[in-house]
Amino acid sequence: MLLAATVAALIWANVSIASYDSFWATGLSIHLGSTGLALDLHGWVNSGLMTFFFLVMGLEARREFDMGELRERRRLTLPVLAGLGGMVVPVVIFLAFNAGHANTAHGWGTAMSTDSAFALGMLALVGRGLPDRVHTYLLTFSVVDDLAALVVIAVAYTRGLRLDALIAGIGLLAVAAGLRLIVNLRFGPVYFLLGLAAWVCFEQSGVDPVVVGLLLGLLSYASPPARSDLDRATDLFRLFREQPTPELAQEVREGVRTAISPNERLQQIFHPWSSYLIVPLFALANAGVAISTGLLATAFTAPLTLGILVGYVVGKPLGTTGTAWLVGKLTKGRIQPPVGWAAVLGAGTIAGIGFTVSLLIAALAFHGTLLAEAKLGILSAALCSSAVTWLVFKATRRLPKRLKIRAILGTAEQVTDLAVPVDENRDHIRGPMNAPVTLVEYGDFECPYCGQAEPVVRELLAGTGDLRYVFRHLPLTGVHQHAQLAAEAAEAAGQQGETAFWEMHDMLMEHQGALTKRDLLRYAAELGLDQDRFTADLRNHVGAAHVAEDVDSADVSGVSGTPTFFVNDQRHYGAYDIDALTEAVRAARARALITT
Repeated sequence: MLLAATVAALIWANVSIASYDSFWATGLSIHLGSTGLALDLHGWVNSGLMTFFFLVMGLEARREFDMGELRERRRLTLPVLAGLGGMVVPVVIFLAFNAGHANTAHGWGTAMSTDSAFALGMLALVGRGLPDRVHTYLLTFSVVDDLAALVVIAVAYTRGLRLDALIAGIGLLAVAAGLRLIVNLRFGPVYFLLGLAAWVCFEQSGVDPVVVGLLLGLLSYASPPARSDLDRATDLFRLFREQPTPELAQEVREGVRTAISPNERLQQIFHPWSSYLIVPLFALANAGVAISTGLLATAFTAPLTLGILVGYVVGKPLGTTGTAWLVGKLTKGRIQPPVGWAAVLGAGTIAGIGFTVSLLIAALAFHGTLLAEAKLGILSAALCSSAVTWLVFKATRRLPKRLKIRAILGTAEQVTDLAVPVDENRDHIRGPMNAPVTLVEYGDFECPYCGQAEPVVRELLAGTGDLRYVFRHLPLTGVHQHAQLAAEAAEAAGQQGETAFWEMHDMLMEHQGALTKRDLLRYAAELGLDQDRFTADLRNHVGAAHVAEDVDSADVSGVSGTPTFFVNDQRHYGAYDIDALTEAVRAARARALITT
């Protein structure tokens, strides 16, 4: 969509640059009584709609901070420094090209910021098959320079600053932060109104108001659903089932909605609008430049165009990769990139796409011919950076398998999500004990989704000899009335041997709709277990302690629903079909290959 909009803008501008410019210069004003706000269409797109783009960027950054790679704070150091290094080096290169040119040197901000959305999209095209870790690394350091770029816009490219309006805007954002942190208010319209008021204040202050979106995104915490919230939603639904009134229906909707963190709710709302409308519309409004032979002849010899082009294509990978290497050296390897050096270099080269923020700053810094030269440099840099990234990963794929894996994934330790490690003396394990990949599932014998995942797990175990599978109990007693008893039945069978546990496990998964005590006794008989012992252990709740330990370990690991999977101690997010789990296991196996 973004590429199509960019091409459309170029075609439109080259068919009729006059109609292109006049259309986006059309005024649009909003008045309420004697006060109002008037911007042209170009301004409404760049300062208005793009606020939602930066909101999404803030949400994604906060999610990484709360649930992703950056939840271990020591891992924040490298992306912050790499992001800053990836800004400083391109700016130095730009200033070197524009030294002595006062009319262009002030536009140094055009050569520093990565367009995270465009870069991630192009990385998906030119670096197909790369693990999510590479995309996450690019996102983390590019968000740093997005933040820094907004500071630069606010400080270096603000005209006619009004301190009273700026202070009011900052105060409104502080109120929003206080409501979130102190009062824990979850009423979304309040934050929207505060954000809207802050946006107006920033616009009136002379500071680009897109910063409001990023800051509000960073305030929206991300977390897995808490079991208490899920239980509350379940209780509300049961109450509604008994008394289906409009009031209870509203409570159920609110209970289900608030069980999901604000970050995920907002991403679901705004991410599609940002990706499929706002960013393409921004490209349509800003990428138009009338390309002529004269412009090409002058632009590619002009210090402005060359400074942007070389700054991005050479400076970005040099700054990000060089900083990452320097940090590793200075810390003697204690801080390393979460990916291999080929991925670090590839992320650095694709970071040379500075489309969105770069065009924003160019529009603030230049006009006329200089703006056309700047746009040409930005577009050329995006094209060249994509081509260089494709070459980097093409060369990487030609390496021998072990070197290729190391080059992409690196040797840094993974973040550990599983709070209680696998214990071979107490956990129930299928597969070879020395397998390089361990798949842990928290499951519920009455959960239909666990039943759907069971054949997927069996297929994984049958398809490889280097995977071990661990089953831990998480009976959702608030939803499934027989789940606790079924879990204790599996443990009662396990008292007669590990094989008996797995036979009972399989039996229970196959008969999820029949888990009464009579059914459990019948299954024990069919499996040839010692009936008297099984009955006594079930009656005396012998397995209850083991089940409780599993539930406790689920709680400290942040598990609230079933099935939840961990692959080599890392939580698996997303689908649990055969393709998704196979990919997760494959990536874990690749990392294990490096360490061995």
